[in-house]
Amino acid sequence: MLSVRGLSLSVRGRPLVDGVSLDLKPGELLAVCGPNGAGKSTLLRLISGELTPTAGEIRLLDRPLGAWRPQALAQRRAVVPQSSPCDFPFRAWEVVRLGRTPHPPSAQDRDLAFDLLHAVGAGHLAERLLPQLSGGERQRVALARALAQLHGVSGPGLLLLDEPTAALDLQHQESVLSLLRRRCDQRGDAVLIILHDLNLAAAFADRALLMVDGRALIDAPPEHALTPALVEGAFGLAVRALRHPDTGRPLLVPARADAAAQTLTVP
Repeated sequence: MLSVRGLSLSVRGRPLVDGVSLDLKPGELLAVCGPNGAGKSTLLRLISGELTPTAGEIRLLDRPLGAWRPQALAQRRAVVPQSSPCDFPFRAWEVVRLGRTPHPPSAQDRDLAFDLLHAVGAGHLAERLLPQLSGGERQRVALARALAQLHGVSGPGLLLLDEPTAALDLQHQESVLSLLRRRCDQRGDAVLIILHDLNLAAAFADRALLMVDGRALIDAPPEHALTPALVEGAFGLAVRALRHPDTGRPLLVPARADAAAQTLTVP
C-alpha cells in the first residue's frame, strides 16, 4: 500500500531523515520508534506530504504521492499529528465531523461523528468544547476525526499517527492501540504509528522501525527489532527482554531498577 524508497530531508546541510526505505502492506501496523531527535516525526510529515523530501520517492497504492489529487488523497490517507493548534470553540462531535470534509455531505455525518467518538472512548465528550478538553481527550477526538476521514472509502486506508498515546492514561493507551489493531485485522487498514513506549510497540505492532540520527537502524518484527543490544545502542540504556506471560511478546525493562537514575546528575 505504501512504498518509501531512499527518503531524505536535509535542512542547511543537516540530514533530518537520511535514506529511509520501508514498505507497508494493507493490514499491517508499523511502529516507528527511536530516541528524541531521531527523525521520526519528520519521516511521518514527509510520508503525509506535509514536507517535501530532498531525495527519495513515496508511493501510495503504486502511485507517486505527488500524483494524487488532494481530495482523493484525503479520502485515502488520514494523519493524526502530535497536537492540534486549533482552539476554536467547536464541540467535539463537530471536530470529528470535519473529517468528512473530503467526502460529499451526508445526513448521517453527525451520527457517524458520535459513533466514532464512542469507538475511541470519548462519547461522553461529544458536546464538550474543544478548548475545555485535556491533552489526552483531544488526542482521542483527533483519532475519531481521522477515522471519520477514512469512513466509507472502498478498500483499505492509510493512518499516520504521531505519538497518539503520549497524553493518554494506561487504559486509553491500550484501548486506542487495540482499536488500531482491529482496524488492521478486520478492515485491512495500514497503520504507521510513532511510539515512544517500546512495550506498546512490541505488544501491538507487526514490525518496528527503529530510527537513530535520521536513519533506519532496523525494520523487523518486534522480537528482532527491539532486542536489548539494539535498544541500548539507540537509547543508551541497558534493558532486559522478558516474555509477556500471556502473549509471549517481548517485554522490555531496565536492566537494573535504578538504571535510569544512574545516568542523571543530582543538581
